Amino acid sequence: MTLSLLQYVLGGAAGSLVGFSLGLVGGGGSILAVPLMVYLVGVTNPHLAIGTSALAVSANAGASLFNHARGGTVKWRIAGLFAVAGVIGAFAGSTLGKAVNGQKLLAVFAVLMLVVGVLMLRKRSSAGDAAAQLDRQNAPRLTIVGGLTGVMSGFFGIGGGFLIVPGLMYSARLPIFYAVGSSLVAVTAFGLTTAFNYALAGWVDWPLAGVFVGGGVLGGLAGARLARSISGRKGALDLVFAGLIFVVAIYMLYRSGAALGLW
Repeated sequence: MTLSLLQYVLGGAAGSLVGFSLGLVGGGGSILAVPLMVYLVGVTNPHLAIGTSALAVSANAGASLFNHARGGTVKWRIAGLFAVAGVIGAFAGSTLGKAVNGQKLLAVFAVLMLVVGVLMLRKRSSAGDAAAQLDRQNAPRLTIVGGLTGVMSGFFGIGGGFLIVPGLMYSARLPIFYAVGSSLVAVTAFGLTTAFNYALAGWVDWPLAGVFVGGGVLGGLAGARLARSISGRKGALDLVFAGLIFVVAIYMLYRSGAALGLW
């Protein structure tokens, strides 16, 4: 698929929107990458949108991981086992996703977005053990939850942080600030695995991914700056962002249903 200059400009703008939302509310923004690729940039092949988004999300997650590592909020051994199990799941999930009709995949993706919106409205506890380490008790849970999360991430081509963070909190009893930092190891690994699998089929637009990542960096800086100035309103921001996800999901269901001849 050949994209126009305008589409690449829109790709940079879409990346800025995702980065801005991530910087502003601290999560969930990557779920918007695929619908923005399809409906704003105009990538008509859903598989190409998913493969390109996966690469862009992994790059942005890798940049964020660097900052969290410097802050000491990454439990490397726990995150490593979770990521290894998840990479296997992500490869299986992305292989399955490539075999599914593109419009059907978008429709199921929209349903997932509705679930994400609901999860964003729930308050997540910060309770946990800051001294938690990888051991014989949590290793089986980390392996199972990591594998299942990887399947979901690979199938939909998303970072999956909204699944990984609670998965780490459950599996290893990590406090949320360690779970968020450690989750970025898995998000980066899952995204690269999914992007690699889609690239094998030619479903990654490398220049588009590049401008998307560049826009995401700029948007993330702006979002983080605004978040610091209105930090007392984070609950309201989460509510607004969840509402945006609901609207986009309903629109995706409508467009996918029309494409499939359901209405």
